[in-house]
Amino acid sequence: MTTGVAVMSSATAASTATATAAATARIPLFLSRNNSSATVCSTLRCRTITRTRTRERLAICCEVALKSDSSTGFDSSSSSSPPEEDEELKKNLEKVGCKVKVKSPLKVYHVPKLPEVELTPDMVGVIKQYVGFWKGKYISPNYPFKVEYRIDVPDRGSVKLVVHLKEEEFEIIAE
Repeated sequence: MTTGVAVMSSATAASTATATAAATARIPLFLSRNNSSATVCSTLRCRTITRTRTRERLAICCEVALKSDSSTGFDSSSSSSPPEEDEELKKNLEKVGCKVKVKSPLKVYHVPKLPEVELTPDMVGVIKQYVGFWKGKYISPNYPFKVEYRIDVPDRGSVKLVVHLKEEEFEIIAE
């Protein structure tokens, strides 16, 4: 009985190494999630065994390097906002829920199934949200107050519409 030994010439080995390196260069590297370190996943295909059969499918391994909060150098005192911004935020948040009227007539577009609606000073709306503070950060929206109006439309009934307004465009009538 003879055993076969594969002999590879140096040229074949070099071309195989080059082909392998080129193939690895084209492979996107994904990181796989681990508790403490970030390593590159080299496995492109994995086998998963289901109830009765084995199938191949692509595996995406994602690893993320995690750090504790103490090692990031986060200082809670540096993230606090100036006191005048806090007072302004409190003042604007107190307006939420108040009934308001617009000071001058405004045209509102993009109301479903209506070409345009005109808000007049006799219509009363309710401030639903102040959008100048979002996800813990101060932002500067052009129209920071979200006001909800309910109007009666002939042949349609009551329609609810939401309008974003500046503070100068409305007056508070009740709290």
